[in-house]
Amino acid sequence: MKIHEYQARQIFRQYGIPVPDDILCHTIEEVEKAARELNRMVVVKAQVLVGGRGKAGGVKLAKTVEAAVDAGQKILGMDIKGYTVEKVLVADAVEIQKEYYVGLTIDRNTKSVLFMASAEGGVEIEEVAKVNPDAIFKIPIDPDLGMTDFMARKIAFKLFSDINLVKQAVDIFKKLYKIFIDTDASIVEINPLVITDGGKLAAIDGKMNFDDNALYRQPNIEVLNEPTEDEKKELAAKESGLTYIRLDGNIGCMVNGAGLAMASMDVIKHFGGSPANFLDIGGSSSPQKVIDAMNLLMSDKNVKVIMINIFGGITRCDDVAKGLVTALDQLKVEIPIVIRLSGTNAEEGLRIIKEHNLPTVGSLSEAAKEAIRLVNSL
Repeated sequence: MKIHEYQARQIFRQYGIPVPDDILCHTIEEVEKAARELNRMVVVKAQVLVGGRGKAGGVKLAKTVEAAVDAGQKILGMDIKGYTVEKVLVADAVEIQKEYYVGLTIDRNTKSVLFMASAEGGVEIEEVAKVNPDAIFKIPIDPDLGMTDFMARKIAFKLFSDINLVKQAVDIFKKLYKIFIDTDASIVEINPLVITDGGKLAAIDGKMNFDDNALYRQPNIEVLNEPTEDEKKELAAKESGLTYIRLDGNIGCMVNGAGLAMASMDVIKHFGGSPANFLDIGGSSSPQKVIDAMNLLMSDKNVKVIMINIFGGITRCDDVAKGLVTALDQLKVEIPIVIRLSGTNAEEGLRIIKEHNLPTVGSLSEAAKEAIRLVNSL
């Protein structure tokens, strides 16, 4: 689960991390009122759940109320990577001496929280990792000890030589770690953490993601959720007993079992194709699941071909076949389908499929190659 910058800043304030004043606005009138209330130079920032807002023109500095209104008019309603800007944050602008990046995430290799820090703040950390990976310090935090004073100072001295800044950083780092643990976060970032003209550290942008599986014990966090259209689909799929994650490809995948679903996507990529999703219909023998799965796949306009790969164990191939035939009768399917059935009741399933003149193949490799051929022929 992701939250907006303004929500992350609110959490930072609750824990005592220094954040400039700001006001959330949904209309131009609110932008004008906020700029007058703050009564100084402000920055108008689009609030969308995606990075790269500045590059897209979604962050503008305004030295006057009129400039803030003009910025609000340009940003509200604009499209940033497929997201429409419906609200902006009008925040105090600060004079910046230097920008830094600090963040925490989960390191599965060390089974601990990983604290990351870099003197190259203000840009996407993924870009820094790609261009200059040595510029990022990575320090695993012992889960039994947590963020000790010693560890916080060790990290702070990697970024700052001024002892006053080190002291400020130690306090911020310890609070940031506490936020991470207290909220069941999966990512907490300050980018940038800046030195102001007054020699103070301030968090002028924040990012937080949370572990969906822990939301049941985080009611104050869960209420902040604003699911995207894709996330709404994922939630609806979960209610239907399906596991669905949308990707950027054009071959829709319907598979039973998470491992087989991963293998199916790997084989598609291996032969030069691009999967449009991860979709596991699970281990039950419910034809309704196939119908729900087809509806999901058809709702994605990027899907040009559907590849169905079923290895029957608990899931019976004849039930999948019946569900598929029923789904095709109910839906107006105008894109090609490739089907591979193997395992429990495969012969009966293939008989049902062939009776309805649907194409079948004998192996996963054949299915992937045929799906890619069909995509390339469109």
